[in-house]
Amino acid sequence: MTAKKIHSQLETKKVKKKSNRSILLGAAFLMATSSVGPGFLTQTTVFTQQLAASFAFVIFVSLLLDVFAQLNIWRIIAVTELRGQEIANKVLPGLGIILAILIVLGGLAFNIGNVAGAGLGLNAMLGLNPIYGAIISAIFAILIFTIKEASKAMDKVVQVAGFIMILLMLYVAFKTSPPVGEVIINTVKPEKISMYAIITLVGGTVGGYITFAGGHRLLDAGIKGEKNLSYVTKSSITGIVVTGVMRVALFLAVLGVISQGLSIDPSNPPASVFQLALGNIGYRLFGVIMWAAAITSIVGAAYTSVSFIRSFSPVIEKYHNWITILFIIISTATFAFIGKPVQMLILVGALNALILPLALGTLLVAANKKKIVGSYKHPLWLTITGGIVVVLMSYLGILTMVEQIPLFLEKLG
Repeated sequence: MTAKKIHSQLETKKVKKKSNRSILLGAAFLMATSSVGPGFLTQTTVFTQQLAASFAFVIFVSLLLDVFAQLNIWRIIAVTELRGQEIANKVLPGLGIILAILIVLGGLAFNIGNVAGAGLGLNAMLGLNPIYGAIISAIFAILIFTIKEASKAMDKVVQVAGFIMILLMLYVAFKTSPPVGEVIINTVKPEKISMYAIITLVGGTVGGYITFAGGHRLLDAGIKGEKNLSYVTKSSITGIVVTGVMRVALFLAVLGVISQGLSIDPSNPPASVFQLALGNIGYRLFGVIMWAAAITSIVGAAYTSVSFIRSFSPVIEKYHNWITILFIIISTATFAFIGKPVQMLILVGALNALILPLALGTLLVAANKKKIVGSYKHPLWLTITGGIVVVLMSYLGILTMVEQIPLFLEKLG
């Protein structure tokens, strides 16, 4: 073998390793930024107002539950080398179709909120009309999926946007000087405990399509099988760490404002935090964070939702990028023409709370069926911890449905 050929092979290996690293990081950030959307910014601000330093305990517990859900799902997808709906169909024929319908409807409902958030972000950043801002943002998201190597473009966009969000939120947290000592104490010994806050945070960050975003991205990139489990685990943990850093940074920023005795505007809590912390510049920075959070969530929701129907037809598989674009257009048109999601979307949002326990429960059953996973042995501790998440989130889903269905029927009446 000539020196030139050896050099060429080494260069090829380096390029492949760099490409794999980019894919792993892209999958991690796709999951993380999908979970940190406009709703997340508002929820974190509101709960911090209610619980103050005790919200640190909520973040800690929700992160633990996130870890158990994500480690299970990413691992099982990699081992089976199948998408979530395909695994569900192997567990029980037809179950994959039900799961896909729930994912797509839930993803569409949340994507309308993501598009609205993007419009509000550009409004705060540049003063644009929110509807025009939403349309411009949608066009930006669509352009990502028109590029020949759309997946690589998506990886880069979510990574850059994620880093921008982290840096800006850490900066604001530093400027507000939150009581860090109090936060550390309340992480393990909270003055108040809110199960509703914990469940809401878990449902909002690993519920619905978000649970599968990273796992499906790695599968599409060919990073699968038992031989790649270490990479899959590393990527999933990276995504959870990124999500955790974003949560903690925003929480500290809000707590810093509250601890100074400043009053947060209830009409737009997260924007108010940044404005109180840094004045008009802070409000502009909020616009950047809101837009980055929204645009990555638009991309994540569209990509993952469509990935749930790709295997149902060769035509869908062939034109999945165009179907993803159509998904974004429908979300944007709904916001632009209606202004806000119709009441039906409230019920769809409630259904979304049931997706995590259904999906995770199904995958845990699959992980213990030899005809699906072959000789692979799923760790017992992951099965047990995953089961705890299933029970807890099932309880939440039932409560949510009981609460939302009467409200939905009342609105119709």
